[in-house]
Amino acid sequence: MQLPERLAAGSPGWSTEADVVVVGSGIAGLTAALRLRGRVSKILVVTKDVLSAGSTQWAQGGIAAALGPGDTPREHEIDTLVAGAGACDVDAVRALVTEGPEAVRELIALGAKFDQAEDGELSLTREGGHHRDRIVHAGGDATGAEIQRALVAAIEAAPDIEVIQHALAVDLLLADDGSVAGITLHVLGEGQRDGVGAVRCRAVVLASGGLGQVFSQTTNPAVSTGDGMALAARAGAVLRDLEFVQFHPTVMYLGPDSTGQQPLISEAVRGEGAFLVDFAGNRFMQGVHELADLAPRDVVAKAITRRMHEENQPHMWLDARHLGREFWEKRFPTILATARSHGIDPVTELIPVAPACHYASGGVATDLWGRSSVPGLYATGEVACSGVHGANRLASNSLLEGLVFSRRIAQVLPAELGPQRGPAADRRTAGVVDADVRTAMQATMTERVGVLRNADGLSIAASELAGYAAKPGEDGPAAWETTNLVTISAALTAAATLREETRGSHWREDFGERDDARFAGHVDVVLRDGTPVPTFRRSAATDGLDAGVLP
Repeated sequence: MQLPERLAAGSPGWSTEADVVVVGSGIAGLTAALRLRGRVSKILVVTKDVLSAGSTQWAQGGIAAALGPGDTPREHEIDTLVAGAGACDVDAVRALVTEGPEAVRELIALGAKFDQAEDGELSLTREGGHHRDRIVHAGGDATGAEIQRALVAAIEAAPDIEVIQHALAVDLLLADDGSVAGITLHVLGEGQRDGVGAVRCRAVVLASGGLGQVFSQTTNPAVSTGDGMALAARAGAVLRDLEFVQFHPTVMYLGPDSTGQQPLISEAVRGEGAFLVDFAGNRFMQGVHELADLAPRDVVAKAITRRMHEENQPHMWLDARHLGREFWEKRFPTILATARSHGIDPVTELIPVAPACHYASGGVATDLWGRSSVPGLYATGEVACSGVHGANRLASNSLLEGLVFSRRIAQVLPAELGPQRGPAADRRTAGVVDADVRTAMQATMTERVGVLRNADGLSIAASELAGYAAKPGEDGPAAWETTNLVTISAALTAAATLREETRGSHWREDFGERDDARFAGHVDVVLRDGTPVPTFRRSAATDGLDAGVLP
């Protein structure tokens, strides 16, 4: 396989400078920018759409933190490690759960308004894999929208943070020593900054989100095309744990021909008492896991998929009728309106659900302070692999990760800024993949590298992806996005092929058991001469459960 080592794009027609460029405007990116204020001279936030777009606004369930009476970071840690199925970094998880409560309180101080109980305390609920009520939510099921509102308001009130909207990050500019010297962007409708331009900077913080558009059906918005991961890989960064793609178990099934972003039915609905049934009305999660319908997402997604195959049905059902109209309208108004817009009334009808791509637990490999393997390149949020999610993200830990690790980056980055370096001559092979292969590529990934995987399917996927990569196209946003999708798909497929076991959200039909003797660790992928090369890296007691770290 020969993938472009950089994207073919026109010469920059404009340029500017900043100390730090933050790519992305969700909870991770905007938190990083706000925390860096006063610590560096000039911050530039670039976002692919408008400030309010991206995955954060779509988060329904909430943000997890040990804030309730009797709850502790230790208990949150245990739930996170168990869900991560032996692939978490214990130190990263400990940082997440220990610093999480303070980070949420800071978000409240910033202006985020979360739902409260009658006594004025935070209203907390429970989601899959949690043994405590620790999910903070807003507007019932509009938590992400409220967080995004508060963060955007804070950014707009900060005149020292410059924002460029409608900006697609193209590639990093690298100095002679391989460190970050800048980034190229393609901007639409920005006057003098129209088209391809260059930003010279001393550091880049990637907060560009996930890769959901790799698959035909996803809960992710259209902007989630893996741009940050692909850009980092082309610059030489290590990608880690890409095979651990979480498929949310309860995504509203809209029919066999529906593609793109699909409506999510939050796990919080099951947290409030809804349950799964098959076509005969059987509650099939009973006996599958001690938490039944609130088992970790990988367990529920696999159970639904198995039952779909057994009954030869395209979906299962979620029964939430007993919650009642008043409860639905108060607790889940957004989900209720969305379902009704598609002709289903959850108050009186079963909701058709099936797993769909939801979250990338892997991404750009970072240390505990968000540093990637490329000097001057940091990553936070879904684009990053900090080690907290392991093989399966615990519900509502994603927003918390963006908060905590963006705060951590802001603690170390200012002292690590080197002098502004000039970009070296770029000798990487440039190219783009034909934009027209995108739909076929998504079908390949969905069929061969989706919930169920095996060696034959992965081999076919790798061959088909090589064929897509060999089809050159004309440079432009559509081709750049497609190139990024093919690049990440190839890296993901290579990682899934190497990991010959079933662990968390990685399900190999031909290797159906978890194999700690061979695969207790991470799969790292790097691009070498345009080819994704996977390597297994063993980790000692990554879940903390086998080393006496936890009781």
